[in-house]
Amino acid sequence: MYSVSRLPSGLTILTAPGSGTESVTVHVFVGAGSRYELRKERGISHFLEHMFFKGGKKYPTTQAVSAAIDGVGGDFNAFTGKEYAGYFVKVAAPEIELACDVLGDMLLHARFPEEDIERERGVIIEEEHMYQDTPMYRAGWDFEEMLLGDHPLGWDTIGREEVIRSVGHDDFVSYQRLLYTPDNLILVFAGKITEEQSLKLAKRFFDAIKGEKGRSFVSFKTYGKERVYLREKNTEQAHLVLGVPAVGALSPDHFAHKLLAVILGGNMSSRMFLRIREAKGLCYYISTETDSYLDAGVLSTRAGVDQSRLLEAIRAIVHEYRLCAEKGVTAEELKRAKEYLKGKITLALEDSEEQAHFYGRQLLLYPKVRSRAEYFREIDHVTGKQVDALAAKLLQTKEFRLVVIGKGTTQKELGKALL
Repeated sequence: MYSVSRLPSGLTILTAPGSGTESVTVHVFVGAGSRYELRKERGISHFLEHMFFKGGKKYPTTQAVSAAIDGVGGDFNAFTGKEYAGYFVKVAAPEIELACDVLGDMLLHARFPEEDIERERGVIIEEEHMYQDTPMYRAGWDFEEMLLGDHPLGWDTIGREEVIRSVGHDDFVSYQRLLYTPDNLILVFAGKITEEQSLKLAKRFFDAIKGEKGRSFVSFKTYGKERVYLREKNTEQAHLVLGVPAVGALSPDHFAHKLLAVILGGNMSSRMFLRIREAKGLCYYISTETDSYLDAGVLSTRAGVDQSRLLEAIRAIVHEYRLCAEKGVTAEELKRAKEYLKGKITLALEDSEEQAHFYGRQLLLYPKVRSRAEYFREIDHVTGKQVDALAAKLLQTKEFRLVVIGKGTTQKELGKALL
């Protein structure tokens, strides 16, 4: 079970003790994802994440930061999503003070030296080039941009090259002050730790974080109207994403949404995998996934197929969508999907890092934090009628959207196959 406390500064502390583990993860969640950005700032959230690892006062360089954690065999990393950013250190339980010392120093005393900014520009631009050269990633970016439109949710987190080349020290300081505030942070301790220990560590290493959140994100209103997008590229495979607008994380259908994706293409016994990969041999990888934001959602199927069989693959995925919309799902499929989802969560939560993420993300973003037992009850309460109704609502031909990266076809041909 977890507990939640709050420091006088307003910083929220969540403790999730875990039995049977010798590790502790300390994880900081910040409401500072890329959807908080203005157009002129596109990419600053992700760039700032990189810059925190350039060191602070006690650990003044990247080498000092990494040597401290590597020296005890720990793991550390960070990420920037659309709705939040995260920073974590995972160590053996006796080293928890070191983990807090490093994270606290980064967040409180980051210096953002100009010479490090200049070097990191090149790193991030190369990261962007890597994604551009990886069609599986690029297709996903293109799909979200097409579906979510010219809205911060539709922008990729890595940002625009002109912003990456132009932001400087003062921009990072201003953005940190705007969003890295006690009322916009969640500090999570998960693993071999008690609530008493967490509070002592939080007061000692993080209590000096001050300020008030200075910006909220722009709400999402309307999905894009474009139906088909082709990015021509000389690839051996064609990579496609075919999906629909779906439901957000706060929707009553959130768990039905997850289960529908599992049934369609969430594992090796799903419809897409068995009927398109195994029965037809159309692709090596195929999967159906959901992206659930606070006020928007996506359900999509991704696949990599032979260029000559691209249109056949699109028609096959469309057929499975239509079949599900018209006929619904079976009781056996729903039962298997529920057990699959619960089993995956159970395995993940054996890791203190995953446990920290499970609770911290909920506390930062959602009005209610569910324990694992409560989460499982929500999954179990989903009925076949609910999934069928959601499938019929979402998987309508008029809502289908398609992105393809490849060669040897036209946008007109893709549109015809989609319809």
